[in-house]
Amino acid sequence: MTKAQQLELGFSGGKPATRITRREKRMARAAWWFNKMRAVVNGAMDWPPAGSARPQQDWLPGGYRQVGI
Repeated sequence: MTKAQQLELGFSGGKPATRITRREKRMARAAWWFNKMRAVVNGAMDWPPAGSARPQQDWLPGGYRQVGI
């Protein structure tokens, strides 16, 4: 092979893949994810608020004792 000749390798004559940067791929995935999450939030139903809890006093065993100083 002389300097004038060049060896070319190809993939069945197909077009070369477009070069998308890693940042563009990440941004596209993020946009897809946030669109899905917005759809979930927009489709959520409203629940009625829960009633207030009744007051409750819990006693721990051995918790009532005097400390001598």
